[in-house]
Amino acid sequence: MEEYGSYNWNQQGNEPQNNTPMEPKKQPGKRNGNGARWAKKIGAVALSAVLFGGVAGGVFTGVTYATGATAKAQSTQTDSSKQETTKTTLQTTTSSGSTGSSASGQSLDVSSIAKNAMPSIVAITNKSVQEVQDYFSMFSRGSGTQEQEVESQGSGIIIGQNDSELLIATNNHVVEDADTLSVCFVDDQAYEATVKGTDADNDLAVIAVKLSDISDDTMSQIKIAEIGDSDQLQVGEQVVAIGNALGYGQSVTTGIVSAVNRQLEDSDSENGFIQTDAAINPGNSGGALLNMQGQVIGINSAKLASTEVEGMGYAIPVSTASPIFEDLMNRQTRTKVSSDQAAALGIKGQTVDSSIAEAYGIPQGVYVAEVEKGSAAEKAGITSGSVITKFDGTSVKSMDDLKSQLEYYAAGETVDLVVKIADNGSYVEKSLTITLDKADTSTTVQNGQQGQNQPGASGQDGNLQGSILR
Repeated sequence: MEEYGSYNWNQQGNEPQNNTPMEPKKQPGKRNGNGARWAKKIGAVALSAVLFGGVAGGVFTGVTYATGATAKAQSTQTDSSKQETTKTTLQTTTSSGSTGSSASGQSLDVSSIAKNAMPSIVAITNKSVQEVQDYFSMFSRGSGTQEQEVESQGSGIIIGQNDSELLIATNNHVVEDADTLSVCFVDDQAYEATVKGTDADNDLAVIAVKLSDISDDTMSQIKIAEIGDSDQLQVGEQVVAIGNALGYGQSVTTGIVSAVNRQLEDSDSENGFIQTDAAINPGNSGGALLNMQGQVIGINSAKLASTEVEGMGYAIPVSTASPIFEDLMNRQTRTKVSSDQAAALGIKGQTVDSSIAEAYGIPQGVYVAEVEKGSAAEKAGITSGSVITKFDGTSVKSMDDLKSQLEYYAAGETVDLVVKIADNGSYVEKSLTITLDKADTSTTVQNGQQGQNQPGASGQDGNLQGSILR
C-alpha cells in the first residue's frame, strides 16, 4: 500500500498541463485522450501490483522452502543421532536392502514377513557330554553311568555386531551345558559360536560368532533383526513365529496374541509372557515372534509350552529381554581355560534345586556345606551354610552351573559373587569379591557326602548331590 500511494502521488505531481484553450467541439476528443491516459495508468498500477505480489510470493516461498529444508535437515540429524545411539547399545536397525514396510507402519502379509525375517534367524546346535545310566547296569547291582555326547537344537536371532563379533540372542536353556556350539545361517553355512553371557533367571542368553570366521558371501545374506515394541501389543493382534522347529530347519507359523503379561508358575522369571496360539514346538526356543510389521516383539520359548494343551505357546516380551540383552552383549567373551590355568573356590557345595528351595525355604543355588581353610572362599568371607546365587553376574542354579562357569576363569582372576546368608531363619543377600585359587588338577571331583537331613537355616548338611570345587 505504501508503494501504491507513492505511485499516485508522483503521477499527480508530474501530470503535464495543457495551456492552449480547448474548443467545446474538441471536448469529446479530450475525454477520449484522458480515458486512454487513465487506462494506461490503471494498467501500470495493475502491473505493479502483479509484480509486487509475484516478488512477495517468491520471497515467501523461498523462506518457506529454506525453513522447511532446515527443519528437515535438523530432523535427519536427530534421526541419525538416534540410530547411532541404538547401534551402540542394541543394534536393531534393518539392513539397507530390506523391503519391509515397518517404517511406515503398514502391515505386511505373512510371506513378506518371513522373507524379510529369515536372514535374521539362525539355527543353533548344542553338543554336550552328559552322564547317562549304563544300559548293562540295569541287570546288575549298582548304578553305573557312562559319558555320552548329547546334541540338542534351538534357534536364535541376530541382534547386533561389534568390531569382532556377530551377536545372537537366544534362550539360556538352548545353550546351557554346551561343550561346543554351532550356528547355521540362512545360507545353510554353519560356524562355531561361544557364549557371550547368560541370564538363567529370565532364560536368556547371547552368543557370539567371530566375524573373521564368517565368509563374505554369508555376511551379504544375513542382517540384524528389527526390534519392535511389545508393550504396544493388543490381544487378538496377528503374530508370526519363526524358528528351527524339531531341528528340521526354519519354519513359519502364524496366529494371534491370546494374552499379554501372562504369569506362569513353572517359570523362574517374575515377568509376564506373551501367550499365542501360533505353534511353538521344540527347536523353536530362541526364535522370533514378530508383529505384522516384521519386527521382533518376543523370544519364543518351547520350554514354557504345555505338552497336554494345544494352541498355547509363550514368548518372552522383547521389552523384558532388551535391557538384559544389552548387558549380555557388552560382557567379555570367554573361552575355556587350559587345565594348567584352572581355578577353584575352595568349597564343598551342594545343589539346592527348586523343589528343595520351596520345601525348606532355602534360596535356590549352591549350598556351601564346607569351606576349606586358607582357601579363596575363606579369604573372601564365604561361610558354611550360605548359598551362592550368582557368579560374576550370572545366576547359579546348581553345582553344575558353578563348575561350568569356573571352566572359563583362570586362577588369580578376581570375580564378584552374590551369596545369601542365614540370619534368624531368613536369608540376607551379600556381595563378595573373590580372587580364585589355582585348582589342584590331580584331585578328582567327588560327590558330596550324603546325610540324613536336608540343609536348613542352621547350615547342616543334607541329602543333596554335590561336588568339591578344587
